[in-house]
Amino acid sequence: MPETRYIKAVNQALADAMEADPTVFLIGEDIGAAGGSFKATRNLLEKFGPERVYDSPISEAAITGMAVGAALTGMRPVVEIMFMDFTTLSMDMLVNQAAKARSMFGGQGSVPMVLRTPHGGGLNAGPQHSQCLEAWFAHVPGLRVVCPSNPADAYGLLRAAIDDPDPVIVVENKALYAMKGDLPDAPEDRERIEIGKGRIVRPGRDATVVSYGAAVAMAETAAETMAEEGIEVEVIDLRSIQPWDESLVLESLTRTHNLVVAHEAVEAFGVGAEIVARMADIGFDQLDGPILRVGAPFAPSPFGKTLEDAYRPDANQIVAALRRTLA
Repeated sequence: MPETRYIKAVNQALADAMEADPTVFLIGEDIGAAGGSFKATRNLLEKFGPERVYDSPISEAAITGMAVGAALTGMRPVVEIMFMDFTTLSMDMLVNQAAKARSMFGGQGSVPMVLRTPHGGGLNAGPQHSQCLEAWFAHVPGLRVVCPSNPADAYGLLRAAIDDPDPVIVVENKALYAMKGDLPDAPEDRERIEIGKGRIVRPGRDATVVSYGAAVAMAETAAETMAEEGIEVEVIDLRSIQPWDESLVLESLTRTHNLVVAHEAVEAFGVGAEIVARMADIGFDQLDGPILRVGAPFAPSPFGKTLEDAYRPDANQIVAALRRTLA
């Protein structure tokens, strides 16, 4: 099983989906000849042609609107929005059209589209190119939201999203694009991952850390630090943010009795807040300490490297939260 970079796994998932289904096509800015800003669509124009790899004008609203219309007529468009920050320009089509179509048409129509977009910092791209806005979309009934943490999941979740009959937002942390991981050579051996199912990355008995995307690696590092002190931390990768694997988190909390939720997004009103509220409701009797969140401060992401490094959550903050809840 060869090592594959995260960005190559995304590219492979797109190619395999287009080979398998002629209704799948790609649309976005500079995704054709240029291969996308991060090269996720490299060589796909040459392989599938301009009718299936469509270089769009610079208009996120038009791109998403075209995808919604195409999906309603039986196509399976995959939209690339260059940075998650620019999904602000797609909100009407996503939130008022794509997310509502199945309900408004009484289940007689659906919007089987995917919107891929990178989020997060680490590249010193400044406050308009570094935001993590997944909580916005997770709040909207009718949208599904996934966030892979490794190459195999980047492949498996994207394939599942393209197969899904409803709109799915696939959030890719751009700091992970160079990450290497195993991905089988044969297409039939590459796993699709069920949307809504998380995984236990590292088993433990003393505390649970729930995370997704780039925060999973931070949680693993924190768990290794705590293991040096004899404290075994269970790390859960949600994979899917909406829906999220509530039962897996509750089962883990029942074993460990302590819970920390970590993500790169701003802590206030984030994904972590929903998980904390839900576990406080259904898992309160299992708690031995407070449920704590680790996230970015309530401020725009800085541009300068030292400031961004201080702004982004890290493993040390997760360790501090673990020590606090265990105390």
